[in-house]
Amino acid sequence: SNAAISACSKGGQQAQALQLFKIMGQKMVKPDTITLNAMISACEKGGDWEKALQLFSSARSQKHVDSSVITFNSMVSACEKSGEWKKAMQLASVLAEGAVECDRITFNAMISACEKGSRWKNALQLFRVMARSKVELETITFNATISTCEKSGKWEHALEILRSMLQRRLERTTITFNAAISSCGNSNEWEKALHLFGLAWESKSNLDTIT
Repeated sequence: SNAAISACSKGGQQAQALQLFKIMGQKMVKPDTITLNAMISACEKGGDWEKALQLFSSARSQKHVDSSVITFNSMVSACEKSGEWKKAMQLASVLAEGAVECDRITFNAMISACEKGSRWKNALQLFRVMARSKVELETITFNATISTCEKSGKWEHALEILRSMLQRRLERTTITFNAAISSCGNSNEWEKALHLFGLAWESKSNLDTIT
């Protein structure tokens, strides 16, 4: 059953995966972590965050099913992609319990959810927790955090994150500079915006019309 559900999940066939899951229940076959991961992944691809959350909550109440980091990542992504940033943030309580060992995908999805909800304080908190942990920070993480600050008009924090990125010698992309420059421009910090434009030019980033 797991192989069939996984095949449906990879093919984006949520309805078929749910049907197989229902048949498993009828035949008294207990789902395991692999089943759960495949089902939530199918819901994620189908944009059905409510069903994904239902499956996740049910699994946490069953002792024979352990929610793994893969499970959690798919769950957060399902909420984030559906624009349900509040639900994604509620899942942070699971992180606080230490029930799931997070990886970079976990943090990136959570920060991306914050970006969509303009929750800059939550994004910064997650970013700093990630920076203190053993999880590797990457360009995507910085870009999402800077974009969250930019959308909330927090140019000082956007520049703080950019400076941290420079210190770590991470690749800065067009998205990085566009978000940082926009944050300064929106706050009438034109001198800082021009300075960032100069940095972008010197770093040979692919500047676009937005920049």
